[in-house]
Amino acid sequence: MNAMRWYVIYTKAQEEDRAEKNLTAWGIETFYPKIKKRQLNQFTGKAIYFSRPLFPRYLFVRFDVEKTLHKIHNTHGVQKVVGFNCIPTPVGDEIIALIKSKIAADGFVRLNDELRRGDEVTINNGFMKGINGIFDRTMKDNSRVMVLLNTINYQASLVVERNLVQKSQSLVL
Repeated sequence: MNAMRWYVIYTKAQEEDRAEKNLTAWGIETFYPKIKKRQLNQFTGKAIYFSRPLFPRYLFVRFDVEKTLHKIHNTHGVQKVVGFNCIPTPVGDEIIALIKSKIAADGFVRLNDELRRGDEVTINNGFMKGINGIFDRTMKDNSRVMVLLNTINYQASLVVERNLVQKSQSLVL
């Protein structure tokens, strides 16, 4: 029986990178999903992107508990292995596969749903929060999208930041 399973490691504060590097140096397989956070420069208004952990202070690590647990506990940057009653709780391979399936070509996890022309969307933040429309297209810079609005006797298109738009949730009765 293959005893290699995925587990969650809780790291010391802001030491995810250190823990991952040290575990990798031990020859232990790690999975450290990251997201790209967007922030506007307050002076220029330009977008700046930062790499951030998808789950701050947590890593996924694949190992054999009986053979490697002691080594994991003694790795710099690691605080503990997540479990119940001091017994590490394995994570299903399907969960790891699902997260990995959301990783884009740039190596970051995509949190937003893929939008296709004609999808119903809702603006979920900002001064236009709650407005519904139809997704038309992504703009050249990939950070903005065009949404078609249709109200009584008026049609318009609106360009908004991509992170303000999400697919509308359809109710199925």
